[in-house]
Amino acid sequence: MPVACPELPDLVPVPGVKLASAAAGIRYKGRDDLLLVELAEGSQCAAVFTRNAFCAAPVIVAKQHLAISRPRYLLINSGNANAGTGDPGVAAARHSCGELAQKAGCATEQVLPFSTGVIGEPLPVERIEAVLEKAINGLSEDGWATAARTIMTTDTVPKGVSRVIDLAGQQVVITGIAKGSGMIRPDMATMLAYIATDANVDPESLQVCLDEAVEQSFNRITVDGDTSTNDACVLMASGAAQMPMLSLDQPAFKLFSAAVNEVCRELAQLIVRDAEGATKFVTIRIEDGVDSEECLRVGYTIAHSPLIKTALFASDPNWGRILAAIGRAGIKDLDTHCVDIALDDVWIVRGGGRDPDYREEAGQRVMSQEEILIRVRLGRGSACETVWTCDLSHEYVKINAEYRS
Repeated sequence: MPVACPELPDLVPVPGVKLASAAAGIRYKGRDDLLLVELAEGSQCAAVFTRNAFCAAPVIVAKQHLAISRPRYLLINSGNANAGTGDPGVAAARHSCGELAQKAGCATEQVLPFSTGVIGEPLPVERIEAVLEKAINGLSEDGWATAARTIMTTDTVPKGVSRVIDLAGQQVVITGIAKGSGMIRPDMATMLAYIATDANVDPESLQVCLDEAVEQSFNRITVDGDTSTNDACVLMASGAAQMPMLSLDQPAFKLFSAAVNEVCRELAQLIVRDAEGATKFVTIRIEDGVDSEECLRVGYTIAHSPLIKTALFASDPNWGRILAAIGRAGIKDLDTHCVDIALDDVWIVRGGGRDPDYREEAGQRVMSQEEILIRVRLGRGSACETVWTCDLSHEYVKINAEYRS
């Protein structure tokens, strides 16, 4: 069960962006598994992708198309990753784009393909082709909630966020959906996320906005330390709002960028809350580091430790495991006498050793909570970074052991 994960809110339609879902039977029976997104003519689109060397065929094709054309459609399937499929997989992704382009009346390069699911299996292109006409005819600005469910794989809940902000007297909508539950250790972003706005944003500024938002959200979460082959995050701006074009040097852009950051951060945290088998939502805050890099190194060393993650699952305040993880994080010249560690408001280590006032029952109280803060002060500088993660449960092992069953 997800950890304190709210129900899907009412997602606000984005003028200039339409969606449709269809059941293609790619892997799942009796549910939608194909999502089509249509962008109004003139829309801008920014994207970031996985850095996994074995990036999936749709990632290869989407990057190529985005570099030479302004997208009109996103074609997304769940249940099959079309990764590890070599040249035939790339051909299949391109063929799907071509089929949609022919039916929708646009250039093949104006279609961006995305896939998520099992790696190493051929994409059943014919099943996608069979429902494209239905999807095109079903396009609607009200399709966000269904879309959030369509892209799910091992997710247990759909994930979506909306914000309506005021920019110089003009209301602007930002709505996003995401999927992800396992194989989560972003090196861009280990999931799929699609965020749309009706704001008018110049393309360079839109990409900067997305890069910054991803770095502070999807690139700050981890479930199991594994980076997927198919990661992608797309920010679409339809320009349907009646407003001047936003660019980096405008005060209104800062407000817009802050709202996009908020949407991405909330989506990222929803992924961790719905992590495979998770029973704890854990915030790891590393303070007083020399720079961001070393704070993140310590944060991820703690977040990826199986010993710490299993202790979290057991609600066991075995703080020695946290201490050991900090020590092996590879921080040069770390003065352990300057390190402090707390669980929420309970200080367990001060000056590199057990706090004289620490009591096991206080640590137990915190570890028994669904939401836990692990706070580390390195005593080396002023840098601070936050990472969000979860525990490691029996259910995580079961889900991934049976994933292809």
